[in-house]
Amino acid sequence: MTTPASPSSLTQDELKALVGQAALRYVVPGEIVGVGTGSTVNKFIDALAAMKGQIKGAVSSSVASTERLQALGIPVFDANAVQSLSVYIDGADEIDGQGFMVKGGGAALTREKIVAALAQRFVCIVDESKRVQTLGRFPLPVEVIPMAAQQITRRFAAMGGQATLRLKDGQPLVTDNGQHILDVRGLSIAEPLAFESEVNQWPGVVTVGVFAHQKAAVCLMGTAQGVQTIEY
Repeated sequence: MTTPASPSSLTQDELKALVGQAALRYVVPGEIVGVGTGSTVNKFIDALAAMKGQIKGAVSSSVASTERLQALGIPVFDANAVQSLSVYIDGADEIDGQGFMVKGGGAALTREKIVAALAQRFVCIVDESKRVQTLGRFPLPVEVIPMAAQQITRRFAAMGGQATLRLKDGQPLVTDNGQHILDVRGLSIAEPLAFESEVNQWPGVVTVGVFAHQKAAVCLMGTAQGVQTIEY
């Protein structure tokens, strides 16, 4: 007879699976669910397959998530075909005590923010390594139009941030939207709402990876004690 692993002995991957499974209780039967991007969300997508017959389908924030959903037989709707969603379920690279997040490590931040804006509630699924006091420890992703990259880099330098172009195989990474990403180190984002509003207005910024206007309503956090539910 095998004894189930205690939460304290679980790997980070196993914690991601736990929170992915826990997120199923926020999925509303008969509706379309918003689905994010990333390794933790992949665990949620895999878990969602078990109840695919109970939902209409999903709106996805990336090509990668769309392909995973469709491979499991879950219909994917275009965001333009949906007026609103009850819930959007996604991970984060950082989350603070107010539910403000940094996202975009997987380069899908623009589509993630679009789908999050359709949803009445954002449920964030993370392991506890993503919890921070102040946003900025994780390099801040900013999707930019390529011709503006250098002037945006200079604007961040004036704030004390060091922006570098994200590369893939030695070339600038190209997002699902055909744009580039700057990763900005050295920032301490004490006022996420004001920061997001300011950077979004810079010419050439497509999306800044601070999710303050579309913050989490609930966080399901995988910890050594199991899945912790935090409401904001």
